[in-house]
Amino acid sequence: MVLLLVFSGLLLLAVLISSRAHRTVLSTAALFLVGGFVLGEGSLGVLEVRAEDDLVGGLAELALFSVLFTDGMRIGLPQLRTAWRLPGRALVFGLPLTLLVTTTLAHLVVGLPWLESLLIGAALSPTDPVFAAAIVGREEIPFRLRNLLNIESGLNDGLALPVVVVLLASAGAASVGGVELLTEVLAGIALGVGVPAAAILLERTRFFSAATAYEPLNAFAIGLLVLSLALLTHANVFLAAFSAGATVATMSPEMRQAFHQFGELVAELLKLGAVLVFGALISLPFLSEIGVRGYIFAALALFAARPVALGLALLRSTLDRKERLAASWFGPKGFASVVYGLLILEARVDFSDEMFHLVALVVAASILAHSSTDVLVARWFEPGTGHSSARETPAGAPQHPVSEA
Repeated sequence: MVLLLVFSGLLLLAVLISSRAHRTVLSTAALFLVGGFVLGEGSLGVLEVRAEDDLVGGLAELALFSVLFTDGMRIGLPQLRTAWRLPGRALVFGLPLTLLVTTTLAHLVVGLPWLESLLIGAALSPTDPVFAAAIVGREEIPFRLRNLLNIESGLNDGLALPVVVVLLASAGAASVGGVELLTEVLAGIALGVGVPAAAILLERTRFFSAATAYEPLNAFAIGLLVLSLALLTHANVFLAAFSAGATVATMSPEMRQAFHQFGELVAELLKLGAVLVFGALISLPFLSEIGVRGYIFAALALFAARPVALGLALLRSTLDRKERLAASWFGPKGFASVVYGLLILEARVDFSDEMFHLVALVVAASILAHSSTDVLVARWFEPGTGHSSARETPAGAPQHPVSEA
């Protein structure tokens, strides 16, 4: 009840400042993070939340699922067919490079063994669609840049999960075979495609038709069904979420349109609740347990690993210099990394507690840094700032990018 009271109070405050936050560096995500920090058990003690609580991992996973599902709805098969090259660069080259740079920093700066450093790199290499949405939803940002960040953040969470699981098994946790991992990935994609497709085809028969008032709940019910089946079958939940959203966008633009506003609000509520709970874990005693080298690592992981990796991956692409800089900077860490950090903590392998502290520190710093700079990045691309808008999708044209090299 106390958690509900705190959440509702912060939610009201967030609504009251939302208009100003959209135009300034104020951030509703930062508000909930700081609120959780101040009211957490290690500070004022109003909220009693621990990392091992089911609420923490469950809420983070649910928030991530909802955002991946709604993000997938922005990307149908036509968009993927015509604009896969830039996201492909980010996923095929940028993601592994980010992992390697972060791994090297963890080993050289913090002094972790190489295996544990690889775990840190895998946990922190994916970007988070929850906070990338702050840029993806801004019309000032060139469409191809938004498309790049949206597809990249939607796919790299699920791609990093098998790496984390394999490394945990190598570090001494319960072993998971390669066949099992491949099965989880394929099952997640199969559920994400099959369930929405069956539901949409069923609705198109003469026996079924959704009333106008219930149309927003159609996609919501599909998402819940995909989530429950993925959890029951141990399929990759994140790939199932994104695949389901993309399938709905491809097969039923009308369902996507009906769900859009409702779905965005549901995802936002879950995101803010998860940020509040996560903030309650980050107390002064928690932060004091991280040494100076840990803070140096967090700064380098945030300001060097992603910019260097994606900058190299996007060299000689069709993006101009300003777009490459924006893409390199805006690689927020969030709920995927929190979930992977909790997996590391629960596995109780060597250095698991230290690894979780580092992951939590980087995620908290990323939430503050990226959620407070989305407005600044958007303003950078406003007319009159030197960025050409010629490449933007013309007004009234279909909202999908052209093919890019």
